[in-house]
Amino acid sequence: MAVIKSNYAIAEGIYLMEVAWQGEVRPGQFFMLRAWERDPLLSRPISVCDYDEESGTLTFLYMVKGQGTRLMSRLGPMDAITLDGPHGNGFPEIKSNLVAVGGGIGIAPLLYTIKDFKRRHKRRKVRAYLGFSNESYFVEAFNQVADDVIVNIGGIITDIVEVKRGETVIACGPNIMMQALADVVPPKHDVYLSLEKRMACGMGVCLGCSIPTVDGNRQVCSDGPVFTRETLMWGGAK
Repeated sequence: MAVIKSNYAIAEGIYLMEVAWQGEVRPGQFFMLRAWERDPLLSRPISVCDYDEESGTLTFLYMVKGQGTRLMSRLGPMDAITLDGPHGNGFPEIKSNLVAVGGGIGIAPLLYTIKDFKRRHKRRKVRAYLGFSNESYFVEAFNQVADDVIVNIGGIITDIVEVKRGETVIACGPNIMMQALADVVPPKHDVYLSLEKRMACGMGVCLGCSIPTVDGNRQVCSDGPVFTRETLMWGGAK
């Protein structure tokens, strides 16, 4: 069990939760969150948005979609929540300049990834593209860590993504966005995509998040959630 420090809405249906937690977590990993006993049956996989080791604060940015996240949104400071994790392989260490592309709530795992990247490679540059359907949110957090932040509301973010020589691309968002990104980024660039998918166990045991890849069936929770674009077979990942 962990104790919630804060939990509040930053936009319509979008919440930011800070939890007291100490441990080791890598960029792109996720936790299985649970704040109820029996109903709903499954815990909710939520990406790590940020982690401050010094203060012991783990941050989650999440969207209220159903019963589980609705129950989470009602929690307040000092309420208890169950954290199982961290799970997943996350993003690899990147040493070139970085381009981060997020769509909607898919921006969540990119913030901590960028912060960790800048901590390790202070002279490297990061350009972030953030796409939203109706309204933007949490952009100020990216302005604090990225060298350049481009925001698009109501359009197609992949239409304006520019990848320069030697840059590596990371992304998270709707599969249709990431498939388009994989198609438009020239083959000479490395592209790492973090998939969003419903999960039951978060550890690769139940096979509930299985997807077909060029290497056979893989589990998003244990083999991912980050995959290279060459690995994914988009017809089965949607």
